[in-house]
Parts: sequence; structure tokens; C-alpha cells
Amino acid sequence: MTFDPFGDFEMRGYLRNVTSEKDLTIVKRLEHAAFMTGIDEAFATLARHTKLNYGHMLQTHRILFGSVYPWAGQDRTQTAPQLTISKGQVIFANPPEIRRAVEYGLQLGQVGASMIERPGEVMGYLAFGHPFLDGNGRMIMTVHAVMAQRAGFSISWAATDKFAYLDALTREIERPGKGILDSYLKPFIGESIDYHRLAARVAAAPGLDGSADAQANEVLGESTEPNVKDRYEAMLRKRQQQ
Repeated sequence: MTFDPFGDFEMRGYLRNVTSEKDLTIVKRLEHAAFMTGIDEAFATLARHTKLNYGHMLQTHRILFGSVYPWAGQDRTQTAPQLTISKGQVIFANPPEIRRAVEYGLQLGQVGASMIERPGEVMGYLAFGHPFLDGNGRMIMTVHAVMAQRAGFSISWAATDKFAYLDALTREIERPGKGILDSYLKPFIGESIDYHRLAARVAAAPGLDGSADAQANEVLGESTEPNVKDRYEAMLRKRQQQ
């Protein structure tokens, strides 16, 4: 099923991309080209900010994907304020909770000891927030790489396995703070690298070549619908119990 939160796929293509393209394979190639073109600027821009905040994540997304999506840099409070979004078995934060989840991840990631000890937990909170309709993974990985660099380490993303990483990330989102993604990332953590090398390090991550994901985002429905609300609240209770 096509991910169509705007409800106008037939008229304006996938997520209102600038070419109104409907073929997801082509759109993903456009995304990848935009990402590779903008990643150096994204890192240079992030480097100018001593303390990263939610606004800087919006700015990073706009830099990376503004050439593909007119709404780039606008989070789901603007693009899909009434919808609950999922991917596979993961239900992401509803729009009113996006910023809180992301800001907690940013706060945790900018305390040196916490970032070193819990890089996967930081990633999990940013991913749970899932601020945008598309491009979240690459945007989050870019910001995460900057926080890691400032904490004195880097992650060898090229050595990771896409499916093993996504499985660990899924379980991290479901059970935050249990060290699931921390454990997966630990073997790939090494010394910090210079800013000018961060782009190549992130771009080497498996799965960023423009290929479409096996699992796509899905609209569960409006967040006020009883069945959607029940599933969302059950997910929140599970996370809080962890």
C-alpha cells in the first residue's frame, strides 16, 4: 500500500515530490542524490552550532531534502498533524509528542558520558520521534554523527548490517533504555574523526543508496479514531513500563 498521508498521490505523486513522480524507486534515487549533494552543507551548518536543538534538526532535513520535497524541514505537526504513523511493527510518536521525544534524545546525546555509554538509546529516542514523513533515518544519522564526534568517538557505519541494525533499532524503540541498540553498536565504535570526514562515514552506511525499503511508512489512521488511539496508548504504556 502506498504511503499517502496527503491523500493526493494520483495527482501529485509520492509525498508531493517536486516532479510529482509516482514510482517509488525513482523517488528514492532522487532522495539519495539530494542527500549526497547536501550532506557536506548539513555537517558544515551543524558545526557552527555549539548546542544542537530541535530547530537544527528541522534545518538539517531542509538542507538534505529540500530539492525533492517542498515540505522539507516541516515536521509532522505541520504536514500530518492528525495522523498516527507506523513502520512495520513500530508506531512512532504522535505529532504532539514528536518534539518532546526528539529533545530528550538531543539532551541525552549532548552529555558526553551519556552519549558514549548510550549512543543507541539516543538514536532510539530520535527515531521514535520520527519528525518527518520521509528522510528521518539519514537526517538522524547526520545529527547523531555530530554528537558522537563531539563526545569523542565515531561509528563505522559501513561495517554495520542494515537489517540487523534496523532490527535492533525496532527493539530499542519498543523497549527504550534496555541497551539493545547500544549493544549492537558497540563493536562498531571507534575514535573520533574530523568533521570533513563525517559525510563519507555516514554515506557509507548500508541502505543509503536510494533503494526502496522493504517496509514503508504506513498511515494507521487519525489519532482520534478509537482503534488507533487504543493501539497508540498501548504502545506508550509498553514503553513506559520498560
